[in-house]
Formats: sequence, C-alpha cells, structure tokens
Amino acid sequence: MITIDISKAKDIWKDKIRVARKPALEKLDVDYMRANESGSDTTSIVADKQTLRDLPSQVDTATTTDEIKAVWNDLLDKQ
Repeated sequence: MITIDISKAKDIWKDKIRVARKPALEKLDVDYMRANESGSDTTSIVADKQTLRDLPSQVDTATTTDEIKAVWNDLLDKQ
C-alpha cells in the first residue's frame, strides 16, 4: 500500500505556489505602480497581492491531498 506523507506534500505544494506566485506578484507590483502614478484605485491590486501572500498558510490547514491541491488561485495562472 502506498502512503502519502501529508507534511511533505504540503511542503511541495507550498513551494509550487511560491514559484508560481513570484511572477504574479511582480506583475501586480507593476500594475500597482502604474495605477498609483495615474491616481487610479489600487484597492483590488492590494487585495490580490494579499491573497497570493496568504496561499502558503492555507496549505497548512489542509488534511488531505485533495484539500492541499485545492489551495490554488487563478491569479497564479495570470502572468
């Protein structure tokens, strides 16, 4: 029988999130600077950045591999 080390799976998924999150955060940083320079509202950009920052900690509460994999956000796919 194959068993999965949940702790190790969490670490792997958090690393995957961090790799995908880096370019997404960089893009949001540019979007924020542009919005700030033009006087546009930055509220949604700030919220998106916080969402991305919170993803790794959400993995910690997962108890199954399906719950771990469910911790993802479409922002990670937009670069």
